[in-house]
Amino acid sequence: MNKKIAIIGSGFSSLAAACYLAQKGNDVTVYEKNDSIGGRARQLKKEGFTFDMGPSWYWMPDVFESFFADFNKKPSDYYHLTKLSPAYKVFFGIDDFILISDNLSEIVNTFEGIEIGSGAKLEKFIKNAQKNYDIAIKKLVYRPGESIGELITVETAAKIDQFFSNISRDVRKQFKNEKLIQVLEFPVLFLGAKPSKTPSFYSFMNFADFGLGTWQPTNGFYDVVLGMTKLATELGVTFKTNANIEKIIVENNCTKGLICNGNTEESDIILSGADYHHTETLLEKEHRQYSEKYWSNKTFAPSSLLFYVGFDKKIKNVEHHNLFFDVNFNKHAEEIYDNPKWPTEPLFYANFTSITNEKTAPEGCENGFFLIPIAPGIEDTEALRELYFNKIIDRFEKLTNQDVRKNIIFKESFCVKDFIKDYNSYKGNAYGMANTLLQTAFLRPKLKSKKVKNLYFTGQLTVPGPGVPPALISGKLVSDLIEKYQ
Repeated sequence: MNKKIAIIGSGFSSLAAACYLAQKGNDVTVYEKNDSIGGRARQLKKEGFTFDMGPSWYWMPDVFESFFADFNKKPSDYYHLTKLSPAYKVFFGIDDFILISDNLSEIVNTFEGIEIGSGAKLEKFIKNAQKNYDIAIKKLVYRPGESIGELITVETAAKIDQFFSNISRDVRKQFKNEKLIQVLEFPVLFLGAKPSKTPSFYSFMNFADFGLGTWQPTNGFYDVVLGMTKLATELGVTFKTNANIEKIIVENNCTKGLICNGNTEESDIILSGADYHHTETLLEKEHRQYSEKYWSNKTFAPSSLLFYVGFDKKIKNVEHHNLFFDVNFNKHAEEIYDNPKWPTEPLFYANFTSITNEKTAPEGCENGFFLIPIAPGIEDTEALRELYFNKIIDRFEKLTNQDVRKNIIFKESFCVKDFIKDYNSYKGNAYGMANTLLQTAFLRPKLKSKKVKNLYFTGQLTVPGPGVPPALISGKLVSDLIEKYQ
């Protein structure tokens, strides 16, 4: 084929696609508008502290292994992984928490200790989730979303009822304790939708959680970015940073190149791993596939209010990953999806990578990453950011029984405006388009443009959907599609 291919953006889907396309002999150049590679998985370094700015949960390790195996490599050739034990801690109140172990047998015992009979139910639930996982990973997600026929297999036919029920309903049929219900509903939040709007089939995320476990690259998620960038470079990919794409050039309904920082860059094929909606604004209107009405009617995954905080002491009573579910789970979800506004009482998440790698903070210090999921497109001001930081730090201190506010050296925030400014993200969403029933597989925006020849898309607004493992898969799918249509 040996085509000149320009890739817009350097997130995980773009990095994966770049590797596959270069492996096939193409001349591949990646254009990144920011000053470092990685898209939303960039890294922040400040005063001796190191933070992952975006993704922080390393789930579905088999997908990463499959990616590197396609190049006769292993993840360990590029970064080291540790399985976290415990995987995470869930706070429900003062001295009221659940530790999720790194193995299913201990998790079963934890459930049984909270609700009699729930241990056996959990084993059955996870067994079904594993079957769904095998179908999803082996049969479905590596399909490019071109037609409904991709979803019709012997295995999915046997599971048809699980596409029309939902996670919340299934979990509540079997478990009565609200804490256990929330622990089981939590993983599908990675798919960007409410558990009550997520098809039951997606219980495979529970197997990813309890069955495969939670892992951590030594220095954080940016290790994966560095590893994939190194692989891409070894394959001959060229990277250009501070490269803002201003227009996609189209002649006779075929791409001819890009305008980058005012300069024309010719290319045979253009692939965008940048925000899908934004990418189409780089085209004249007649070349866009989807209208503004189309995008406004879609269900988007949440945005986030993020804080990167340096503490001058070690934080007690926390694990590497921590979920704070001490407020109304359903009300917060409603204030994201049904009645978009700032949450009355927000759930939040915190991680401290310096617990497992002291090099990510100065000696005796701790780095804290705090995340509040919020509705995309809502008002974002410094005053609101400060208000919500105070809300969660007040609760954090009470729930973990310690004073930390006076130990803050600095804090940086990142919210809706920053997602728009740094990533051209539609309404400032953080995770792309939600995987609801009507936004699954062939019902998602297409990998291949229907209007412009040699224009393709990848990433979390197209197939398979939100999350880092799906992003790797999306990069593979689009590279195969490019080869198919050349």
